[in-house]
Amino acid sequence: MYDSNESSQDSATAGTRWLLLIHQIPPKPDYLRVKVRRRLQRFGAAQLKNSVYVLPHAAETVEDFQWLRRLILADGGEATLCAASFIEGVSDAELETLFRAQSDAEYGEIRETARRAEAAPTDADVRRLRRHLAEAKARDFFGADAAASAAGAVQRVEAAVAAPRPDAADAPRQLAAAPDGVTWVTRTGVHIDRMASAWMIRRFIDGQARFKFVPAAGYRPAPGELRFDTFEGEFTHEGDRCTFEVLLERFVPDDPALRVIAEIVHDIDLKDEKFGRAEAAGVASAVRGIALAHAADAARVDAAAVLFDGLYAEFARRGA
Repeated sequence: MYDSNESSQDSATAGTRWLLLIHQIPPKPDYLRVKVRRRLQRFGAAQLKNSVYVLPHAAETVEDFQWLRRLILADGGEATLCAASFIEGVSDAELETLFRAQSDAEYGEIRETARRAEAAPTDADVRRLRRHLAEAKARDFFGADAAASAAGAVQRVEAAVAAPRPDAADAPRQLAAAPDGVTWVTRTGVHIDRMASAWMIRRFIDGQARFKFVPAAGYRPAPGELRFDTFEGEFTHEGDRCTFEVLLERFVPDDPALRVIAEIVHDIDLKDEKFGRAEAAGVASAVRGIALAHAADAARVDAAAVLFDGLYAEFARRGA
């Protein structure tokens, strides 16, 4: 056994094939057990016994277990990391079979996801599948048999997305007329969808827009007011689309940079990871900070405008 701080670990573990993490997690905080389990899944660790997890011995896996051990210790748990060679109870071949079965199951999930997406795939489906496949391959330590079939399933979805759709260009697009100087009404306590929607309204739809923030229930709009992200509002969630997406489709559907922002807003607001945007976590943190720093809704909208102006400039620079 060795401590993660020992500098002589390479010589001490020479010739061993496996790493073991043995831990005890306290009942509080509640989130620690969930966090540890998710990290172990991300690493591809196999459960050998209760609270005993194994990975093949390599520099990368040592580092993974070291970071997890420190996390457990920081929250009051106990964790031991050791390099091991098994003599009795389980063989190397049995462990390899365990890892392959684990990878085969994950590849099966990818195939099933791809099968469901293949009928009407989107670019977001392709991004999610590619990411999942790459993660699964990184956890596939012993070359699971199902890897090729999972890759083939993802390639079929990619091909389906790339295939021309001749009828799509012919479909009539119904764009809404851009308002001018309208009062836009939404609920108090604005957050991601309403912040982003207010920004898009003022910058791309109605440059003279005025905003009114009202209680979630009981408000009756005055003549000429437009409601967004409210119950029975003129512009609000439709199906699985957030308000920002609905406004985008109605007014400015052909802006690639706005499309990327719409995917980020969707992932944060609906929490379904539909588009799998890597930027979503950072934007969500920034929006939470704006909400904490500003109690007034108008101030939140103004502060968020700076954030979304920056995002738009970056995505436009990239060509989205």
